[in-house]
Amino acid sequence: MPQPAFAKTAAISIADARQRLLAMAATLTAAVVLAAAPHARAAAKPPEAAPREVRGVRLDSICSVCGVVSEVRSETRDAPPDAKGAVAGAVIGGLAGHGMGGGSGRTALTVLGAVGGGVAGNTIEKKMRRVTVWTTTVVFKDGTLRSYDRDSSPNAAPGDVVVIADGHPVRVER
Repeated sequence: MPQPAFAKTAAISIADARQRLLAMAATLTAAVVLAAAPHARAAAKPPEAAPREVRGVRLDSICSVCGVVSEVRSETRDAPPDAKGAVAGAVIGGLAGHGMGGGSGRTALTVLGAVGGGVAGNTIEKKMRRVTVWTTTVVFKDGTLRSYDRDSSPNAAPGDVVVIADGHPVRVER
C-alpha cells in the first residue's frame, strides 16, 4: 500500500529537523568548549621579584621574622550574626501571624509570620550592630604579604617595622 504524500513529507521534515538540531548542538558544544578554554598569551610575564624596599625601609635591613607595614585601613562591617535578633523576630512575627485568620489559615499565617519575622529580625540586628575593623598589611623580609584584622586601632603605621605576636603586628623599636 503506498504512503500518502504528506507522510513522506513529514518523515523528511522530521529527519531534516533532527539533522539541524544535531548540527546546532554540535555548534553550541564547540562554542562552550572554546569559551571555557584558557586564552593563549603571546608572551609570558616573568614573575615579579620580591620588593627590596617598603615605605622607605629596606627589607634586607630588618630581622628574619620582621616585616614592614605597607598599609593600615579601617572599614565598617556588619557584626557577625547571633540568634537573638532572629529569635525575637520569629516570636513577634509568629504572634502577629497567629492573631490573623482562623482555622488552618491561622496555622499557616503563624508559620509564615515566624519565618518572616526571623529573617527580618536577623537583618535588623546585623545593621544595628556594625563594627569597625582595622586591617594592617605587612610585607615580610622574604617579600610575602599578609593582612591582619583587629577590632581596635593598631599601634603601627605604614613604614613601621613589626613582628607578629599573638596573631597581630606589634611595632619593633629600631
